[in-house]
Parts: sequence; C-alpha cells; structure tokens
Amino acid sequence: MIVSFHPLFVADKNIICAGRDPNADDFAAIKAAAAVILPQGCRQSLYEMAAANCQHVFPNYRVRFDFPGKIGQIRLFRETGTAHPPAELYPSAAEFKKQYGETFADFSLRLPCVFKFDWGGEGETVHLINSRNDLKQVLTKATVFENSGQRGFLLQQYVPTNGKTLRVIIIGRAMISYWRIQQSSDGFMSSVSRGAQIDAASQPELQNTARLFIHDFCAKTAIDLAGFDVIFPAEKANSQPLLLEINYFFGRKGLGGSAAYYEILKKEINAWLSKTLNRQD
Repeated sequence: MIVSFHPLFVADKNIICAGRDPNADDFAAIKAAAAVILPQGCRQSLYEMAAANCQHVFPNYRVRFDFPGKIGQIRLFRETGTAHPPAELYPSAAEFKKQYGETFADFSLRLPCVFKFDWGGEGETVHLINSRNDLKQVLTKATVFENSGQRGFLLQQYVPTNGKTLRVIIIGRAMISYWRIQQSSDGFMSSVSRGAQIDAASQPELQNTARLFIHDFCAKTAIDLAGFDVIFPAEKANSQPLLLEINYFFGRKGLGGSAAYYEILKKEINAWLSKTLNRQD
C-alpha cells in the first residue's frame, strides 16, 4: 500500500495532515505502508513518524530537520565540506556584542557583508551591510525579534556576482537550472520576487559546473526535493561555485509555473516508487 500525505498525488490511501500533527490513525497507515509520500509543507513530527516507521519515504527531509534554518544550513555546509561564503553564526544580538563590543571595532568580516536572520525566504530577512551604522540598525531589529521569540542570525561575506545567481532545483532524479539576473542596480539579491529575470540558456558551461556541484552535495545529504542558490564570484577568473542556501520551498516560475512543477513532481514520485518498490506501472 502507498500512503500519500501530498494533496496532489493520488495513492492507495490519501491523508491530509495540513495544520496538525499526525495522530494514531496516521501512525497506523504509515506502519502498514510500503511507501509514504510527504508534502513540501511537512511538519517535523510527520516526517519523523514516517521515517521511523516506513522504510521508503519521499522526500528525504532528514537534513532539513537535522540542520534547521539558515544557521543550520551553514553548519551542514561545514560538515559536508561544501564551498560557501565565509559566515559567522550568532544565537542573539547580545552574543554578537559580547564578542565585538558596542562599537564593533574588531568586526572580522570585511564590509560590505550580508546579514541573514535564521528564518524567512525570498530575501525578506536578508540585509546588505555597508557600514557599522547599518550593522547597528539591523542588530536593533534583531533585538526586537528576540523579544518576540525569534532568535538567531548569521553574517556572511558579500560576494559580488554581477547581479546573477543560479537556481538549481532537484526533484527526484530531475535537475533543472536557470540564472536569475537582477536588472536593478540598487539591489544586490537576484530574486524573481524582486524583479530578477530568468535565463535558462546562457553560460551552459557554468550551469553544468554548478549542476555537478549540487549533484555531489545531494549525494552526501540525500536531499531529493529542494532549490539551491549557487553563485560564482565575479572578481575571480575561472571561479568555482559557492552554495548560498537551500530552499525547501521554492518559486516555480522558472519551471514553467505550478502546473508544470506538479507534472514533474508526479512523474518523479512514480519513478521513485517504481525503482524503490520494483513496481511495474
């Protein structure tokens, strides 16, 4: 029996677990299943129940929950030896000030650098720091967040890319890549939500290099559904790729929209089931 918690993948048994933790009925279904399909909006409790009680689970979200948030991702990059821009990790503004004092006179990263809160997506919690005054302002913002229970941030070395990042998406066996090119001169993030243009065709040799880079990373981590942001430093000739972050929720415009994405996803789930269970479809 195949059990699907994904609302758009029809299986032998379909269960909607959105907005709640799994219950005894879900547990019984998982225990009886040959394979379990999970949604992208999967809670940690559902993933852990599925992974502990069924041999075959898609997607594999182990590192998503073992290395949570942007801070967790940097730790994952370090643990796997994956090239990424240098970063410093902090649980709170107080810890940062404990290390660098109120004036940040000995701050070790050169400016500009990038401040990232431990949560958020599409650049909403990312700030370019050009001066110590910028840093002071964003630390004040961090303190406000901490008072509401949201803690943690990282500071990362800014790497000029001429406004280009490469998005590499893994869906099962499928890998799709495209550039996001920021046309605006006043922005530093190449995000489609902030006006970046999609270019799937240019610099195929760099795309291939990045795809091999991500393929190796996924082989180490068993990630099989995510979008990865990869950059190439513009200041260096023949530069090697750097991994910025992993997006377990990602935009679909570069894939042709939601309908196209779901077609790829369904195809890859069926291929995974066929290989995993030696099924004949």
